Amino acid sequence: MTQKTRKSGTRPTLCHAPDDNFSGRSGSKSVGTAFEARALEYLRRQRMRLVARNVTCRGGEIDLVMRDRDGALVFVEVRARADKRFGGAAASVGWQKRRRIVHAAQVFLARSRGAVSACRFDVVAFDGTRLVWLRDAFRADDV
Repeated sequence: MTQKTRKSGTRPTLCHAPDDNFSGRSGSKSVGTAFEARALEYLRRQRMRLVARNVTCRGGEIDLVMRDRDGALVFVEVRARADKRFGGAAASVGWQKRRRIVHAAQVFLARSRGAVSACRFDVVAFDGTRLVWLRDAFRADDV
């Protein structure tokens, strides 16, 4: 199969409008940090404790690692979208993203070398200004 390339050297346009999410091209890091801070504040009000932020490894990243009241270690993905035209923020956590989060969680657990407790994967989604917390949004054996 061959792929057509543009002679002008410019990239093809994206499939979505530039205002589909909050970040756009400029300032995505600061916008993401602001939503992570809002999610963290919300989860703390739910009596969860912060363990780590922005855990990265080759091939994956976790926005927040929290400890729930029951002792479970919670890996949290924070997503934000300005509107629901394309399924909203929660729908943007596809199977590839879930696989990268699970991989990063496995690396995190291997590095921590502590007693392994129960773990779960949550998503905190912002659709516009509305926050939705999806507890146990997916499982490691689903990816």
